[in-house]
Amino acid sequence: MSVINLLNETLQNKWNYEKTMKVQDEMIPAMLEGKDIVAESPTGSGKTLAYVLPILNKVDGSKKQTQALIVAPSQELAMQIVEVIREWTAGTDITVQQLIGGANSARQIEKLKKKPTIVVGTPGRLNELARANKLKLKEVQIVVLDECDQLLSREYRVTVKSFIEGAAFGRQVVVVSATITEEIKLVASRLMFEPILIEIKPEDMVQVGKVEHSFIKVDERDKTDMLRRLANIEELHGLAFVNNIDQVLMKETKLKYRDAKVVTLHSDMKKEERKKALDAFRKGEARILIATDIAARGLDIEGLTHVIHVDVPRTIEQYTHRSGRTGRAGADGEVMTLLSYKDEKDYKKLIREMKVKAVQKVWNKGSIVEGNSKTVTQKRGN
Repeated sequence: MSVINLLNETLQNKWNYEKTMKVQDEMIPAMLEGKDIVAESPTGSGKTLAYVLPILNKVDGSKKQTQALIVAPSQELAMQIVEVIREWTAGTDITVQQLIGGANSARQIEKLKKKPTIVVGTPGRLNELARANKLKLKEVQIVVLDECDQLLSREYRVTVKSFIEGAAFGRQVVVVSATITEEIKLVASRLMFEPILIEIKPEDMVQVGKVEHSFIKVDERDKTDMLRRLANIEELHGLAFVNNIDQVLMKETKLKYRDAKVVTLHSDMKKEERKKALDAFRKGEARILIATDIAARGLDIEGLTHVIHVDVPRTIEQYTHRSGRTGRAGADGEVMTLLSYKDEKDYKKLIREMKVKAVQKVWNKGSIVEGNSKTVTQKRGN
């Protein structure tokens, strides 16, 4: 029997996927039973519906009170979750309101007066409205932390803890992420009642494409120019990661001067600027989106051919989190690292610990080919 049969008739009728994902098979029954959950599941494995469907089954839209709170670390992820909920609640009396920074707070306060059934938001704005007593936490029965490794990091921990402690007595707490460290499990367990642990491995996912891991040796000062060259490859649609905002801004300035097909995403951008950049990338007007880990949190972009590590990830978790965005839904993908001399040792150690094979590639006559500068006669193309 499918877990979808555990849901109400309205939700069953709206279900139009061939099969459920493993994280949904495990999370839906546990959430319906009211259990607290810590779920680790790869990017693109169906986590959002795994918690959204049980929430929609449990809340009562006819009651004028906010019954569920979903917290996300980025505006983009919050907006994506809201879109999913709106799609599934069309034609019902369940309402949803997003509360994110960069949007008009006076308008959000007006919407809160109507007591939306579900609230989805980012920590800063949620905290601001909860402290002003505009968001009534004591009525909230279910709290979900999406990308909990970020939300329970030291930066947000106190704020997020206040949401859980301010919620109704006996509330249900669910935390999900692609990577969960032992520290996060410990922090989460202190905020929960006998949580169950759900762990989904990449191999448990249906339709995982073949993902190739590669590296190009390039001097640190030449990385921006390599991005420009990569952005000239027609079939490439890549998400490029750098470790800090300063690097994003510097690369953006240089690449825009060269009219490269590149857009950027960082936390200092206004909501409209972020939307414009994402739209350009999704439509293919830009071939590479450069972002920091935080800015790219929860971004769901179909058809990514490449994840490009402009800066070598510092940890296995960071490498896995970034890399999980390609090779989804059965499509093949490539995880490419721009490797400077100073990072070679760290990169090789990371790859060895992850037990993946990485092939060396070089730029040759306007395309990327396997090999090194000795095996391939390299001409400075483009």
